[in-house]
Amino acid sequence: MKRIIVNDPAKPAALLNSVLKYSAGIGLAEVGYRSFPALSSLPQLRRTVWPYFLGTGSSSSVALTFDDGPDPKSTPLFIEELDRLGVKATFFVLGEMAERYPYSLRELVSAGHEIALHGNWHRNHLFRSARSIRYDMERSYATVSEIAAAAPIFFRPPYGVITRPTLATASQLGLRSVLWGTWGRDWRKLATPSSVMKDLKSNFAPGCTVLLHDSDCTSYPGSYRATLAALPDLAELCAQNGLKLGPLANHGF
Repeated sequence: MKRIIVNDPAKPAALLNSVLKYSAGIGLAEVGYRSFPALSSLPQLRRTVWPYFLGTGSSSSVALTFDDGPDPKSTPLFIEELDRLGVKATFFVLGEMAERYPYSLRELVSAGHEIALHGNWHRNHLFRSARSIRYDMERSYATVSEIAAAAPIFFRPPYGVITRPTLATASQLGLRSVLWGTWGRDWRKLATPSSVMKDLKSNFAPGCTVLLHDSDCTSYPGSYRATLAALPDLAELCAQNGLKLGPLANHGF
């Protein structure tokens, strides 16, 4: 099984220097300073510069997370399938979806799943002001906390893009920013259960955090069906390797 490896600690510093030099070279030093954390959304940089954000936990577990819900047409199907599999997960919900479908969020809570934040609107933080990011995160935090009757503790920004204002606001709200170690690329038009599993396996390892989507509100219409159909195979993969599939709260990180 392929494992996620954090490289020599000397390499991130060299990599950071190279990126900053490149930014200065093209006249974007100021932008580079503000948004360098956003580069953590690139897989190789996540493994070298930002391993903290990978969500790597206990070597005996795998964290299952979903983005973009709650969605009344698809989220109930995920609740039903996860219940059948005996699995709990972490759902990174959008504030605007929670406002629109509060009953769907409450169904997730009632089913025993962990609720986390994905922001209020699915907009890239790299192209937003610090004030806009703060308003977005504070609004979603208040909305979700009220509907779910519990304050979330994890946050994942849209597109996995983290900026300095993102981190500052998360800290103020007491949120831990978590990206992922492997994903199913399940938002695509051509996604199938097989392609979702193939992509998940490309960086699958004990202790990893899995990113999937329980809603197609920002994905290709109907793409959630490929994700839903892949869940039994993911559960079986974990079982075969003696790994407990569950929410971030039980991930030991």
